[in-house]
Amino acid sequence: MNYTLRQLRVFLAVAAHGSFSRAADAVGLTQPAVSRGVAELEEALGVRLLDRTTREVVLTDAGTALVPALERLLGQLDDTLEETRQLGERYRGRVVIASAPTISARLMPMYVAECASQYPEIRLFVRDNVQADGLEQIRAGAVDFGVLIDPMAREGLTIAPLATDPFCFVCRKDHPLAKADSVPWTALHGQRLVLLDFASGSRPLIDRIFARHGVAPHVVQELGHSASVFGMVEAGIGASVLPSFSLPLPEASPLVSRPLTPREERSIVMVRREDRSLSPAAAAVWQMVQTLPIPAEAVAY
Repeated sequence: MNYTLRQLRVFLAVAAHGSFSRAADAVGLTQPAVSRGVAELEEALGVRLLDRTTREVVLTDAGTALVPALERLLGQLDDTLEETRQLGERYRGRVVIASAPTISARLMPMYVAECASQYPEIRLFVRDNVQADGLEQIRAGAVDFGVLIDPMAREGLTIAPLATDPFCFVCRKDHPLAKADSVPWTALHGQRLVLLDFASGSRPLIDRIFARHGVAPHVVQELGHSASVFGMVEAGIGASVLPSFSLPLPEASPLVSRPLTPREERSIVMVRREDRSLSPAAAAVWQMVQTLPIPAEAVAY
């Protein structure tokens, strides 16, 4: 049989309106075009679907049987086509991610590159801020979601685990602990340390680890960014404890890094507002980030 989707829709319009002229107005065609479409469908099926009189158009038994089945099938087709249209649209748009500096340096380049490859119509932007600012942007709705350190205050947030990042010891090559293969946390008791400040998501974790191991270091400087910490350590102000995502160390610097024992780590998570749905584009990026494996070289220890 040779029939078209247009002929089927024209027939349903005539059946619904009981008139060729009213059906023509409903589907945006001329009355002759509607009459021709029904006639062609009847010819293709080899059966009369409508009885025409000067006053009305009446469905035949065959037409009556066809209408509900055709309505169901065309409705399913319309739903399928609409889902396909929405699927195409979800990969377009602007997505903004909040990220802490060390995460921006180690993971975000991978996510931005992968997004450009998988979803070339999505414009992915990274807001590189300290942890406290990133959480504030998420709660204010200024970004779609964040890739941050697992926050201690989780109320109103949806959290999805992503990776772990161990802490390490950073010092000058002439430091007494530089020659060790690894450094126990207890060896940091009384040591002069340059640490990240409390705007960082790592600092509260580091202080809790110190307390758990009974360590009381001599904190001589507190800074906002790892690069600033490196400069202080290089100048001999003190050693440091940093997440391994802060590595590698600056090229040709007199610094070395050593794993801390026992292993202590921070959790990297995806964060979004619990009461706000992601846009289709943001949902696609969220899923991409969650499923993309993190290369082993991204974590130094």
